[in-house]
Amino acid sequence: MTRTAFAMGSATFLAVIVAGFLSAVWVDRHYAAAGSAMTSASACVSDDGSWNNWIWANVPMLSPKCPKR
Repeated sequence: MTRTAFAMGSATFLAVIVAGFLSAVWVDRHYAAAGSAMTSASACVSDDGSWNNWIWANVPMLSPKCPKR
């Protein structure tokens, strides 16, 4: 392997890593903004174990119980 080939491979690898990081940051910001606009209260667990005010399929494990009405 020549120095030129090694340098091109390293630059390509670095560019892919940076692009992946930047796209992950964008996706996190995009969906966090959409999620906060769609929910009116914080996520909570009702007495029957169902989730309220949570738009994503995955939910936080230690979410608080919903207040009694």
